[in-house]
Amino acid sequence: MGLTSIEMTRFLLSLLTLLVAANVLGYLAERLTVPRVIGEVAGGLVLGPTVFGHFAPDTFQWLYQGFPAQEKLLGLVYQLGLIFLMFNSGLKFQPKFNRGDTSIGLAILAGSTVIPFAAGWVFTGFTNPADLLGPAQSLLAFKIVVAISIAVTSIPVISKILFDLGVMHTRFAKLMVAVAGIHDTLLWVGLALAAGLAGAESHQGIATVLRSTGATFGLIAVCLLVLPRVLRLINGNRFNILVRASFLGYILAILLMLALLAGYLGVDVMFGALLAGIAVKLAFPEHLFDRVENSIREISFSFFIPLYFAMVGLQLDLARQCPLGFFLLYLLFATAVQGTVVYLTCRLLHLDRLTSMNLAAAMNARGGPGIVLSTVAFSLGLISEPFFAVLVMLALVTSWMAGSWLRFVVKTGRPLMPGDEKVAAVKPQEEVTLDAVPSVK
Repeated sequence: MGLTSIEMTRFLLSLLTLLVAANVLGYLAERLTVPRVIGEVAGGLVLGPTVFGHFAPDTFQWLYQGFPAQEKLLGLVYQLGLIFLMFNSGLKFQPKFNRGDTSIGLAILAGSTVIPFAAGWVFTGFTNPADLLGPAQSLLAFKIVVAISIAVTSIPVISKILFDLGVMHTRFAKLMVAVAGIHDTLLWVGLALAAGLAGAESHQGIATVLRSTGATFGLIAVCLLVLPRVLRLINGNRFNILVRASFLGYILAILLMLALLAGYLGVDVMFGALLAGIAVKLAFPEHLFDRVENSIREISFSFFIPLYFAMVGLQLDLARQCPLGFFLLYLLFATAVQGTVVYLTCRLLHLDRLTSMNLAAAMNARGGPGIVLSTVAFSLGLISEPFFAVLVMLALVTSWMAGSWLRFVVKTGRPLMPGDEKVAAVKPQEEVTLDAVPSVK
């Protein structure tokens, strides 16, 4: 049964307000040298119970909770935004380091993954799980989520910061993208396992847990080892009508197919979307991959992803949900652990102090993946509402800190890493200007 005209109008109005707020505040954040994701979430905070819902609760309810199906419709758009975000994260995957940086990359990768993950796991022993656990009441899955939140790094935020600074072509940027890509893929495996374990525990039985774990690793093996070869065989096949009918439609079909396969196997669909992005990255030659990335980026970062981040803010009521004292403690612990581990790892590799500090700051930005972690864990009932707010704020604040530090270093004229001294910054693309009359030369 379809929506009435009034319901459809109200749903579109709610989308319109969220989309405008996310894009406008995201743009203003960038102009203020703040990562765009912070502005997009702020758009939802302004329209949500934190601000608008607090001062005009009746209007807020009319706009975003006006009829029974509205919450589900907004939830569908929210999930699509998450799927596109994860697919784009997969497209950023870099399986190889630059020559000469392999030892540095592998050392940072090992240190920033294993030690912070272990520290997060130990940290849960000093907390009261009753205040932090979600309805699923899965202590094991909760520990995995906490461990990931300490270790996670944001590929999209770091990439966007480096792009805005005009240094995306430098040695530092290439090393960071490669490390962050492999690093976060490993941690997403952990999140997929946490999701599977929560579902398995609810049904009880070691066989269910083993089946969920096997399905996760089996899907990874297929997407990384088998699917890229299959795609290379069928991409240019003359019987592949879909790729000729619509190249973008073909890419979206791959995305949906992997998300569906993940869901069918009991693995979270967002992990299927991430693996779809990685498989596409490995399957297409560079000139076609650039076309894939450009096509997907336009539809993702103009509509679905801003709406996703705005709806994250829409779910938060910082005045009532975020325990300030615990958040500050968690922020201090997370940044100290990840920052110290990366800094000391770099110093052991005989990198200078500034380079070590730059890499430590970049690896501390949790951004989009940190928010994805919190929203997925919250939707699965693994964490409580206050802890959800803490993890979102952790992702936002650490992204702001990383962006501010790297921008400061670049503005002082110092290279982010040895070897970049003579590399000139490339000015990023200017914002679009609409002239009333096109100029004719």
